[in-house]
Amino acid sequence: MNKLVPTSRLRSRTLWRSLSVPLIASMLLTACSAGSGENTQPPRTGGTLNFAIGTDSGCVDPHQAGSSDTMYSLRQTVDSLLDQDFSTGELVPWLAESWQVSDDARTFTFRLRPNATFSDGTPVDAAAVKASFDAIPGLGALAIQATSYLEGYVGTTVVDDRTAAVSFAQPNAQFLQATTTSSLGVVAPSTASRPAAERCSGGVIGSGPFVLTEYLRNRSVTLTKRQGYDWGSARWTKPGEAYLDTLVFPVIPEAGVRTGSLISGQVDAIGRVAQAEESALAGADVTVQAYTIPGVGYNLGFNNSKPLFGDARVRQAIQIAVDRKQIVETVFSRGTNPATSVLAKNTPGYVDLGAVLAVDIARAKRLLDEAGWVPGGGGIREKDGTRLSLKTVWFTTAATFQPALELIQQQLKDIGVELVLHQLQVAQFPELIRSGDFDLFWGGNYSRADPDALRTLYSTKLRNAYRVPATELEGLLDQQAATLDPVARNRIVARIQELIVANAYVVPIVDQQSVLGVRTAVHDLRFAGAGDVHLHDTWKS
Repeated sequence: MNKLVPTSRLRSRTLWRSLSVPLIASMLLTACSAGSGENTQPPRTGGTLNFAIGTDSGCVDPHQAGSSDTMYSLRQTVDSLLDQDFSTGELVPWLAESWQVSDDARTFTFRLRPNATFSDGTPVDAAAVKASFDAIPGLGALAIQATSYLEGYVGTTVVDDRTAAVSFAQPNAQFLQATTTSSLGVVAPSTASRPAAERCSGGVIGSGPFVLTEYLRNRSVTLTKRQGYDWGSARWTKPGEAYLDTLVFPVIPEAGVRTGSLISGQVDAIGRVAQAEESALAGADVTVQAYTIPGVGYNLGFNNSKPLFGDARVRQAIQIAVDRKQIVETVFSRGTNPATSVLAKNTPGYVDLGAVLAVDIARAKRLLDEAGWVPGGGGIREKDGTRLSLKTVWFTTAATFQPALELIQQQLKDIGVELVLHQLQVAQFPELIRSGDFDLFWGGNYSRADPDALRTLYSTKLRNAYRVPATELEGLLDQQAATLDPVARNRIVARIQELIVANAYVVPIVDQQSVLGVRTAVHDLRFAGAGDVHLHDTWKS
């Protein structure tokens, strides 16, 4: 039997109930820092916001694109069934004005608000929700986030024009929170019926407050205000249409050029501000806004299918030879946390494994000695005539990545491990994951305010970018996704983190932080979700 859940009090059936008061307070302070500076002027309608980003993922479908740079723009084009207040974890109405959850958490019934439409004029009705969700499993590898949220999806029943019931084969503890993400943003039936490649290149028809009007690959994304928009999230302060007329997201790969453009006023905001750029922004008419993104932070991931890494001692030695504190202090922006688990500190279910990850050079050397890797020429270890030289791939998505890797390269050389760095473009990521042509790769970050992010990354049935073999981990990942009791789910998620860290399938480096530079003339630019931004309430003085 279905049970009506009061929308004014509903909390996601994840782990938000188990968050400690200090952690919620910490998240609230972070969220407050994400708003623009104090202002006494009334909001002004009109104008263009130029928001410079560093990369283009090559795909303008929010169901498929995974790059945060790309999602800054695409989040504005689609609405979600629900939204989430990240200071409390409360779920609030957006396209759905109310919702019901069956007692076994297998069926989720959404009552849609009236009068919402897509930009092609068609209604946002139950049939559209069904078409949008039904199409996701067929999108392929680029839609791995969306497909993981819908694992076990049986289908959506159109109860009536305004009521859609989404069903799963097993309990799905993470689904309500997943409906707040752009990966499950609702798209029009005309989009749902299109091939994945066409959606990537041409964009989607959504019901969001802005509409994609031009996409120039590797150059820019341009959005215009949706006329007549009047169904925004309950978290937004402005009713009706957005303030701004136009949003332009120019792609400027060079961090120094982005920073200079912001200081000079050529752009209004920039993403991915690194420590090196913060000093340049000091004294300028600019504020730096930061938000620690829940989910999985940046790590150095092993290709665990390589024979070299079949010996856990090699992986463990590398994991404890990395000095995370030095990396943060040298490279990343102020406020960045060294990783103390595979989940960021503000993710529900996080456990502190900092003691296991603590730097221990002497033990790292002993582990490599025991594994048969002995010092060789140039200080690099050898075994059976093979040097301990690792092909390490990274992507040009942030200015911090190369200096962080170069510092890790120095740290690992101290224990006799050589990193050979290979730079790739972000659009090459799907092919890299398919081919497995790497020993290590930098990345692994996955933005999600739910520990189910670990299932997306480590399940052998999903992305499994690290080629982790099927072990006890697999069953636990499935079990946490189906466990409704937050205390019991916490215990499972804790065990998952312990297994990943103890086996050193990856080397956690830092919690991911979204750091924006924003001119003081820009007001109410707010972080949304796990690293996205909402620009409906944003205006310029």
